[in-house]
Amino acid sequence: MKAIVHEGKEGFEGLNHQEVETGEPGKHDVQIRIKAAGMNRRDLMVPFRHKTDQPPLILGSDGAGIIEHVGEHVTQVKPGDEVIINPGLGWEHNSSAPPEGFEIVGLPGHGTFAEVVTMPAKNVEPKPPHLSWEEAGVLSLAGLTAYRVLFTRAKIKAGQTVMLPGIGSGVMVFALKFAKLAGARVIVTSRSKEKQEQALKLGADVAIDTASDWSRELQHETIDTLVESIGGATFDKSLGVIRKGGTVVTFGATTEDEVNINIRKFFYGQYNLLGSTMGCAEEYREMLRLVNQHRIRPELDETFVFADVHKAFEYQQESKNFGKIALLPIG
Repeated sequence: MKAIVHEGKEGFEGLNHQEVETGEPGKHDVQIRIKAAGMNRRDLMVPFRHKTDQPPLILGSDGAGIIEHVGEHVTQVKPGDEVIINPGLGWEHNSSAPPEGFEIVGLPGHGTFAEVVTMPAKNVEPKPPHLSWEEAGVLSLAGLTAYRVLFTRAKIKAGQTVMLPGIGSGVMVFALKFAKLAGARVIVTSRSKEKQEQALKLGADVAIDTASDWSRELQHETIDTLVESIGGATFDKSLGVIRKGGTVVTFGATTEDEVNINIRKFFYGQYNLLGSTMGCAEEYREMLRLVNQHRIRPELDETFVFADVHKAFEYQQESKNFGKIALLPIG
């Protein structure tokens, strides 16, 4: 079978679309023929984290497809079932943090950018029937991350105001949709006027330039929750606009990992700072119920075939996308 593999060279130079062997499913595994997979910013980091002297690695965390084979102890699904993959391994029940041993599909183990993948049976769920294969293939990681950020960590409520700096990523677009569904007022930022306009069409109440003076632009707003994923470039601005006693939830950093804060200003402001990473299997199923009940669809920005791996990675790296990028195992 063909797969997107990293080996031999550091970074993107080590990416290739090549033949690999198809393994056999274990007793508790299923083998899935992938119809569509989804890219995440995590995929951009894996070629640098996966060492050149390590065995070849199939990339990818998101995917959906049809079960072809099941292990002898698998009873909950059968060949022919249409399924979507939960990329979180080893985190079954809701807890304050992932347990020891928690991993994400695609590093250190093989991922979803392959024609056929093997997964633990407990990591597949029925594909939402209203979604296309491409939509289902890009849903999981971003949808789960946004769900935990808003509902488990921030505990947003109807009538609150939520701010989403850097709208355009898969997680942030899901956060916009989920927050509006929960009855929140939503403020977004982007350096791209086009992305601001796209967010407004999806229901955002206010859209401003990320490079603008947030305090001036939002002086009449009361922001209860701010979802921070940019990092050092915007963190101080985020603390400058959140209301006293408000909450900042961070799940990533597309700029610098390290930030400086005025700790006296922070404790006098009674702010809450929360971290969040992915989510557990219980939250994943809750997210899918929400998606099914309200027929939520991912924003599908662009689709590439596996053979165009370098074009896909360049597109993601340059943050051209508004929403998700799908990869198809054809061509």
